[in-house]
Amino acid sequence: MKRLRPVLLGLLSLAYPPLVYLGLGHFEPRWMALPLAAMAVVRAVATREKMWLAAAVGALVLAGSSMLGNNALPLKLYPVLVNGVLLAVFATSLAYPPSVIERLARLREKDLPPSGVAYTRRVTQVWCGFFVFNGALALSTALFASDATWALYNGLIAYGLMGLLFAGEWVVRQRVRARHAHG
Repeated sequence: MKRLRPVLLGLLSLAYPPLVYLGLGHFEPRWMALPLAAMAVVRAVATREKMWLAAAVGALVLAGSSMLGNNALPLKLYPVLVNGVLLAVFATSLAYPPSVIERLARLREKDLPPSGVAYTRRVTQVWCGFFVFNGALALSTALFASDATWALYNGLIAYGLMGLLFAGEWVVRQRVRARHAHG
């Protein structure tokens, strides 16, 4: 069950925008805030990581605001919160190495060469830029777009962009490795 928890939490996070969009068509925002609060508490208890504890506190504030004001906007700000937390984690790892991407790389390659450390630092910077860009678009859709556009961007397009970034980085990494293997 321990290994299944992160998968279930990930699926719930992926499903959040479409669920909010569909739910708002049937329920008042205050009732839609309850699943957000529950998801935040479950994630915080299940992971016990500082990053997700901070996100849980933020999500509880958003859920509470939505419940008290019966307003959908706080519910739509959750993707902005997640991007902000991820940006903080990645940026902090640049200030206090090793970077997030270096830590992940060392899971596969314990003796990462200095060129690998430099590369992982650059990739961490790229992810920071992505979180700024994605968070700004998430905020824009929450404030200025229809609920359908918000759900489409935050529930599909944003994940597609992440997938493109993962795939693009993988291609670049293969070229960098090949270059260092021949050089």
